Amino acid sequence: MKKKNTDGVYIELEDVIRLQHKASGFHFLPRQPLQSLLAGRHASRLRGRGLDFEELRLYQKGDDTRTIDWKVSNRARKAYVRVYSEEKERQVMFVVDQRLSMFFGSKKSFKSVTAVEALTLGAWKVLDSGDRVGGIIFNDCESREFRAQRSRQATMAMLSEAVKFNHQLGVDQGIIESPDMLNSSLEKLLHKPRHNNLIIIISDFHGMDEKTYHHVRALSRHNDVVLTLVYDELAKEFPENHFPIRLSDGIDQVELDLSQAKLRKSIPDLLQGRLKSLGDSLGKFDVPILPINTHEDVADQLRKILGGQHLKRAHKPQAMKGSR
Repeated sequence: MKKKNTDGVYIELEDVIRLQHKASGFHFLPRQPLQSLLAGRHASRLRGRGLDFEELRLYQKGDDTRTIDWKVSNRARKAYVRVYSEEKERQVMFVVDQRLSMFFGSKKSFKSVTAVEALTLGAWKVLDSGDRVGGIIFNDCESREFRAQRSRQATMAMLSEAVKFNHQLGVDQGIIESPDMLNSSLEKLLHKPRHNNLIIIISDFHGMDEKTYHHVRALSRHNDVVLTLVYDELAKEFPENHFPIRLSDGIDQVELDLSQAKLRKSIPDLLQGRLKSLGDSLGKFDVPILPINTHEDVADQLRKILGGQHLKRAHKPQAMKGSR
């Protein structure tokens, strides 16, 4: 793969390897610190690892009566309880967006890079916790699925593919946007029976519709689902200069004359309105939403959101002020 000297626009394989050492201080288990976003109103939606049945044994004083196996107890004429242990590993699936809508960023990184960084940190952390990691990487044209495995080699193969997809992005690549690829990727997960998986969707959710809602709700019936919303801070701190800027959707380009005060004000208002609408829509899914912006270090953000550091209370997505 030819390296592009465009820091923050593309991510390199060596960046993915280096991030392995920053995958600490956060976790995806439901027992979150009180300050964690996952300890908020959606906490009951997170099941954590499942339980494996181990044995039947005689009831002992202090045992939870809810664990009594009444059928066995009636036959034996003695009280027996069912003993369970926590599953030794869990399957975590990442769904990562590398569509053209993600190829945008006004400060530190593009949304597409931020998404791969979030995937990388999450994947290394899951693997370090002894769980299996897999996922689906998708763009506007195709998707690639990776079976969940507890293997560094398999994880590295998935991350390498994410880097490959990332390098295929560009406004000069002739890419035609395909909003429905988000739904297509979620459908892939639905085609295989899944139970007690943790499914983490990392996207800007461009093209989200009723079908998306249906898919997420279906997945969340028997699994934990977390929506990681990647957004840009352009609306919060729009450029103060009066020089023209060029914006592109990958096909067409438009030049904006920022010397017009009315235009400078209307663009942030438009983007803030879009983000609020998106936040309202995502709120209907009744699953945790993790907002990740493009201008801060992703590892630091994950520690704040999932590790309870530096926060006095659980924050909701309203902290997001701008997006594209």
